[in-house]
Amino acid sequence: MLCQKLQRRKGQEVIRFENVGMRYGMGSEVLKDISFDLEPGSLHFLTGPSGAGKTSLLRLMYLAHRPSRGTISMFNQDVSATERKGLPRLRRRIGVVFQDFRLLDHLTAVENVALPLRIAGGKGKEIDEHVEELLAWVGLKDRMAARPSTLSGGEKQRVAIARAVINRPDLLLADEPTGNVDPEMAERLMYLFVELNKLGTTTVIATHDMSLVRKIGADRMHLHDGHLQMVRAGETPLSPVGEN
Repeated sequence: MLCQKLQRRKGQEVIRFENVGMRYGMGSEVLKDISFDLEPGSLHFLTGPSGAGKTSLLRLMYLAHRPSRGTISMFNQDVSATERKGLPRLRRRIGVVFQDFRLLDHLTAVENVALPLRIAGGKGKEIDEHVEELLAWVGLKDRMAARPSTLSGGEKQRVAIARAVINRPDLLLADEPTGNVDPEMAERLMYLFVELNKLGTTTVIATHDMSLVRKIGADRMHLHDGHLQMVRAGETPLSPVGEN
């Protein structure tokens, strides 16, 4: 089944931005003339100083916002021309790790992580086994029945990551996914993303942690003042930046 999934991806364009600009309301553009392609199965870090537009770019990529100008294509479909009712079908192919977690407070950790599988029509026992195994792997074996209100920030982060990757999405977008965990767990979670990427998931990880970027050695999408530069692994962006 996995091989079939990868074969379908090879003929698909995952994301294409063409001269995209984005503004909030009547304000000035926070993203300017953004153009890039992401190949199926690629892994990129999204870097840049605070306020450069990283979260705004991710919002466009997970279809939470429409561009002010330009065109965006995802999975060979023009998102700019897609009616609102057609967006949920595309979103189901995307896993997202939000900075604010966005867990459902009335559900346990297991129930939050299982939600994407249940929406996709998975079977109960099979879902439970898969979810419990993943939560144990991210160090939450003893917190599976806990609700978000009783979890620490780092625990919520790990639940949110498990929920984003549980159904092996075609595209994974992670906004500072290791910002609330210790360095050892950060490496463990990054390993999870890398392994998922090896299975064929196109992955974009926004981060300020340049030590992780160097350790993984992937290409970068670097934002500076709303402009995007694609940077090969090991290269330095042309613009001076104040990275951590």
